[in-house]
Amino acid sequence: MSERASRLAALRACSDKGELDLIVIGGGATGCGIAVDAASRGLRVALVEKHDLAEGTSSHSTKLVHGGVRYLEMAVKKLDRGQYHLVREALRERATFLRNAPHLARRLPLVTPIYSWLEVPYVFSGLILYDLLAGSRSLGHSALVSRREALRRFPMLRRQGLKAGVMYYDGQFNDARMALTLALTAQEHGAFVANHCEAVALEKSGGRIGAVRVRDAVGGEEFTLAARGVINAAGPFVDSIRCLDEPEADPILEASSGIHIVLSARFSPPQSGLLIPKTEDGRVLFILPWQGHALIGTTDRPAAIVEHPQAREDEIDYLLRHINRYFDIGVQRDDVSAVWAGLRPLIRHQGEAGTAQLVREHLLLTSPSGLLTIAGGKWTSYRLMAEEAVDRAVAEFDLAPACACFTHKLRLAGGEKFVDPSGKLLAVEYGLDADVAYHLRHAYGDRAERVADLVRSGLGARLHAGHPFIEAEVVHASRHEFAEHAGDVLVRRMPLALLDSRAAQNAAVRVVELMAGEKGWDRARCDEELARCCSSLV
Repeated sequence: MSERASRLAALRACSDKGELDLIVIGGGATGCGIAVDAASRGLRVALVEKHDLAEGTSSHSTKLVHGGVRYLEMAVKKLDRGQYHLVREALRERATFLRNAPHLARRLPLVTPIYSWLEVPYVFSGLILYDLLAGSRSLGHSALVSRREALRRFPMLRRQGLKAGVMYYDGQFNDARMALTLALTAQEHGAFVANHCEAVALEKSGGRIGAVRVRDAVGGEEFTLAARGVINAAGPFVDSIRCLDEPEADPILEASSGIHIVLSARFSPPQSGLLIPKTEDGRVLFILPWQGHALIGTTDRPAAIVEHPQAREDEIDYLLRHINRYFDIGVQRDDVSAVWAGLRPLIRHQGEAGTAQLVREHLLLTSPSGLLTIAGGKWTSYRLMAEEAVDRAVAEFDLAPACACFTHKLRLAGGEKFVDPSGKLLAVEYGLDADVAYHLRHAYGDRAERVADLVRSGLGARLHAGHPFIEAEVVHASRHEFAEHAGDVLVRRMPLALLDSRAAQNAAVRVVELMAGEKGWDRARCDEELARCCSSLV
């Protein structure tokens, strides 16, 4: 029996015995966070996800752990106490995030270029307020930097008219691996994780939801899981799950589409990010160092809720146009190595001017039949959202956790004994190139040795010469990280497709070969996986 089949069999056995406390629908940031919170309290929880973990919104973020500079500006301009408190809350969670996942998250300085001295008081005072709200959890003090220092950090900045820069600090992280790490942490606390398992129906008894009908997309089988409560954490698709409960339910979400483009490292030095404070549609724009490349985003426009949104050429042009306004070196469409789009699930409000003005608040509600839905929010606040959801579930479903929530101090899988952040010790011990060792240490934390051990069995080759991802990771992902398709590996277990779509296409053949050896795929299945990669890789 395969590892996946064993997991699903154990899940069904637990359900058949009536031992499941919660079923969480949705394997993104919120759902995985809830699974960690519930399982660490001693509850028996199952996490089901239609596709792969973090396949949608949660792997297509701007990779920032932040309080929200733009939201603070809106709070001050509109004297909005609610938004003010949301920023302060997010800044507290930012510090917890970086502490609990030190291998995946880091402090990042960001510079805002100033082209008029009149901008300095406004920008600088806003960032000082940002620091004050963070209090003792501040990641560093904002500072006015000279023109020379701004150009040292960003030599490609447009020099004409540049007066100075303002530097502040936020956090940066690997979003897809963060979701995976949460799922692994939940599993280690007793949760059942079932990706590629779709919730197709909610089953009721006496008018109350008591079970979820699930379809296994890998094995093709349908089965029913019974539990004392069900939490709908399906991100942009929470309204679809609500309609399984109440077909005529009014939607509570509207979606905004945001795209990102990736350029080579020459467009972004590794030490700092760049914040462009105002674009033509009122958003801020980030140019960030990420995985040895430059990440630029994001756009914001109302969008239909679809499973795999696509970037439009006019949105790519929008980002390139703004980069070229601030850079002296020209950036062309051919410089873009990858493009991807994601949906933001935003709580509906009447009378708002547009999605760019909606704050990323979240909402908890329970239907008459007992479906608990959590919607909205953002990555930075995932832990607090999870805590609130599980608190509500305990009360709604009369659960008996073994302990109170302690996720504010729970180191996540790979972060418990994280040392050697440079990867130098790993490189020496296993004979790895420096960039490979650094990548492994920051993707797997204190578990990097488990992947490196596979190198000694002949799996040390790079999947592509220009990137640090190696064959051992494919095997490890297939055995231990819930990967069922080549795309699960190439997009989310390692972000190759999000960095360089052509390199990912070239690596797909070898990834399929390695996975076939682990999973016993025949030629037809291998051909199917390759075709899937060609049509769906970013």
